[in-house]
Amino acid sequence: MEGKIRVGCIADDFTGASDAASFLRRQGMKTVLFNGLPEEKLPENCDAIVVALKSRTAPVKEAVNDSIQALKWMKAQGAAQLYIKYCSTFDSTKEGNIGPILDAALETFDIPYTLVCPSLPVNGRTVKEGSLFVNGIPLHESHMKNHPLTPMWASDITVLMKEQSKYPCMKLSIQELREGKEAVLAKVEKFAAEHPRFYIVPDYYEDAHAELILGIFGDLSLMTGGSGLLGAEAFRKKAAGEAKEEMTVPAEKSLLLAGSCSKATLEQIDTYQKAGGFSIHVDPLRLLNGEVTVDSLWEEGKGASKVLYYSSDKADNVKKVQEAGREKVAELLEQTMSMLAQRAVKDGYTQVIVAGGETSGAVTQGLGYQSYLIGESVAPGVPVMTPAGNRALRLVLKSGNFGQPDFFERAVKMTTEGKRGE
Repeated sequence: MEGKIRVGCIADDFTGASDAASFLRRQGMKTVLFNGLPEEKLPENCDAIVVALKSRTAPVKEAVNDSIQALKWMKAQGAAQLYIKYCSTFDSTKEGNIGPILDAALETFDIPYTLVCPSLPVNGRTVKEGSLFVNGIPLHESHMKNHPLTPMWASDITVLMKEQSKYPCMKLSIQELREGKEAVLAKVEKFAAEHPRFYIVPDYYEDAHAELILGIFGDLSLMTGGSGLLGAEAFRKKAAGEAKEEMTVPAEKSLLLAGSCSKATLEQIDTYQKAGGFSIHVDPLRLLNGEVTVDSLWEEGKGASKVLYYSSDKADNVKKVQEAGREKVAELLEQTMSMLAQRAVKDGYTQVIVAGGETSGAVTQGLGYQSYLIGESVAPGVPVMTPAGNRALRLVLKSGNFGQPDFFERAVKMTTEGKRGE
């Protein structure tokens, strides 16, 4: 069984998992994504498995236990290499959960060190001198400083990890990486002499830097990071061949859902509306007081061949809404979006397109499919997915921060063409 699966990857939420899966699929690997710890058998000739967890904001103990359980399961399936995928903005609570999960993985599998590498240059996430930048802006000065669940207070990864992890970090500059494998590993061994377990934070601010990193560390049994490394050319060598595609019945009805308040998603909603797209605002305060319900929202959009429901709003308005209770509002909105998706699938909609990590998680949970085949990407890290249990349905789920301004139209067009992974 050993080595049958080339890569076994866990991710801290569903959109993060689909992001990772899309890059593995693009590398030619037949990739299957599981929502939670798998209960189904693996498909034959599977090259990569990705397990979506809910470990970003879960209690630390729960996040660690779920992650280790999933990693052990992947190892039991014969995964040659394990990969812990977290968001390219490294967002977590101050106490975790990234650090505790990584610490537990090193200890469980008796590994002395691994990489901490969130970079994804194609989406503007880069690491230079150990600090993480978002579109050239230090992380703690970017839009992530106001994230409602995981506000980021620092940009230096070693500083962030110091609050979360038991083990130190070693930075590697591009200049050091260019010295070659032998020279770099000599420095690593010197650091290891004083630190039995530790993390390496390599600079990575251009696509080409991934090849340098993987040329030195690509054979580690455990790697961690964003999707940047997964998309590198060096990862292609792990693929057995090219993943095949198959056409399905073209879609005629599309449900679009947006729950993210990120700048990117707000721009995508605006672009969609300016192009004449039909949209319905899901007002959380009106939901709370019973002025609108899932039933009334569905009736308002029912019959449309394409409709966008959005709760996304500007930061000032979000703050006002949160005065009613942040967790209460978030739970209500997620439940509403999930129920709208369920209604849509029941009524014969064959496209469901979602913007926002928490919203995507609620939608997938509500739909209840456990495994997905991964197809082509609408945008970097955003694949078209087909549930194994419903081959006529196509899903596109993205992080709020991802995608071009015309993302919704792109997603509708691609899924209408009926492409899916095989």
